[in-house]
Amino acid sequence: MKDPTSERFYGRRKGRPLRSGRQRLMDTALPRFAVKLDGDNVVIPGWADAMPERMVLEVGFGAGEHLAAMAKAEPEAGFIGCEPFINGVARLLSRIEEDRLENVRIWPDDARPLIDALPDAFFDRAYVLFPDPWPKRRHRERRFVGPGNLPRLARVIKPGGLLCMASDHPDYIAWMLAHVRADRRFSWIARHPDDWRLRPADWPQTRYDAKARSQGLNPVYLRFQRV
Repeated sequence: MKDPTSERFYGRRKGRPLRSGRQRLMDTALPRFAVKLDGDNVVIPGWADAMPERMVLEVGFGAGEHLAAMAKAEPEAGFIGCEPFINGVARLLSRIEEDRLENVRIWPDDARPLIDALPDAFFDRAYVLFPDPWPKRRHRERRFVGPGNLPRLARVIKPGGLLCMASDHPDYIAWMLAHVRADRRFSWIARHPDDWRLRPADWPQTRYDAKARSQGLNPVYLRFQRV
């Protein structure tokens, strides 16, 4: 496993102070749902004896609306969401409590150490939706989708599985297409412009998607199959 201290994390971890109800969830509910690392071993609470029949990853779930909606629609699948922003984690915990979701687990930190510790071919699908585009040229190496993380994702996605991405930032869209299409472990499955212009029916809308459309922007949805 790679040393998690060898790569710097860029991004927010905390925002406004949590309201009392969400702080309660962080104190009482998060321990039930939080994935942990014990040395080189990943500890997923409640799934030690039997893993769900399908596993899905979301990197940077924001406020958790997409992850929670998928988990509600696919109760037989298991979902692991990664999000270092504590306020977003608290909001997902609220959704888990409200919808009584038992098939969601949370890694409340940078996704990379967890991905590095997981077994090969662990996930059937992985989502990276509206990641920070880091628009300045000098910051492009901070983008999650790129040569540093594509090998990680390729290793943990099953052959035939999907890497699903979305963005409303034209430069980042071009960046993602260039890097993922150059990686022979992934094949772009689009056959028609609507395949990337229209949000797939099984992708619940995120607040970033809704915000982009309200501003007249056109998000792009990209799906790549693990070869």
